[in-house]
Amino acid sequence: MGVRPPQQSDDEEPEAVAFGIAALDAHLDNADLTFPVTQETLLEELGNPGIPYDAAGDTISLKRALDNTHIKRFETRQELLNVLHPIFEAERERAGNSVFGRLRAMLPF
Repeated sequence: MGVRPPQQSDDEEPEAVAFGIAALDAHLDNADLTFPVTQETLLEELGNPGIPYDAAGDTISLKRALDNTHIKRFETRQELLNVLHPIFEAERERAGNSVFGRLRAMLPF
């Protein structure tokens, strides 16, 4: 997923803010991974980054996201993304349902 940040006053096109599986996919693009891959190899190669799960930039560590799965080995990149997608969505929903999340949703910016 991705969302555009607020418009800038200059003429440059703003970059999209990646979160969820789009953010993880960007980390995978920069890694030297071959599939199938284990959780341990993922963490060794990627270094346990914080993955943003919403447009506000709230993050979950890759290790914590992987710990929420029952899979220890991913046969394909797509399988990895498919397995982690509901975990990112659950985090996003949980953050949106918090008092702070509801307050943030009421603000006009």
